[in-house]
Amino acid sequence: MPIQTIEAETMALQAVAHIVAEDALRDRFFAITGLDADALRAGLSEADMQASVLGFLIDFEPDLVEFAASVDRKPEDVVAAWRALGGGKGVEW
Repeated sequence: MPIQTIEAETMALQAVAHIVAEDALRDRFFAITGLDADALRAGLSEADMQASVLGFLIDFEPDLVEFAASVDRKPEDVVAAWRALGGGKGVEW
């Protein structure tokens, strides 16, 4: 069953909480994305930002697996949420 948009948005917000709760992960996120806390906060309601947050976790499997476990989901669910928010648009694996 596909993930609905509201469920994907919720998972993206959980991902933000997960990222900012860990200093090393948060610092890596900001370094890689070029964002700062204000820009992250400002974009939280946008699907592109939500997809980017999930994409950050997807790009490094240990982070993906750790996050998925922390929200009692499968890594595939995180990828499905990323896709529901427009992640990977135009890219087929």
